Amino acid sequence: MKNLFLLIGLFLSVNVFSQTKSTQTITFTVKGNCEQCKERIENAADIKGVKVCTWEEKTQVATVVYSPDKITPEQIKQAIAKAGHDVGEVKASDANYKKLPKCCQYRDNKCEDKK
Repeated sequence: MKNLFLLIGLFLSVNVFSQTKSTQTITFTVKGNCEQCKERIENAADIKGVKVCTWEEKTQVATVVYSPDKITPEQIKQAIAKAGHDVGEVKASDANYKKLPKCCQYRDNKCEDKK
């Protein structure tokens, strides 16, 4: 009986460790102005393979924890750019940028609605 419990324990521990996926963390610049931008950027990165995305308004930096076996950094950047925000060298299309609320249009470096 003791050997049976040992065998079951060994099987379960091997199964748990074999299912552990590796993740990577990357950072990149994302342009934005305010809390609305933060919410939009983080939601845009909420796609399969991304574990966590946080964006800091003051530094204009997004930190993303993702599974490289499911998604690439380029795909993450494209998803954020599609929401209207420039991501480093990946620029949002003019059409997507113009859909942003006035306060979030960062290319003119001002936020008229910001208090």
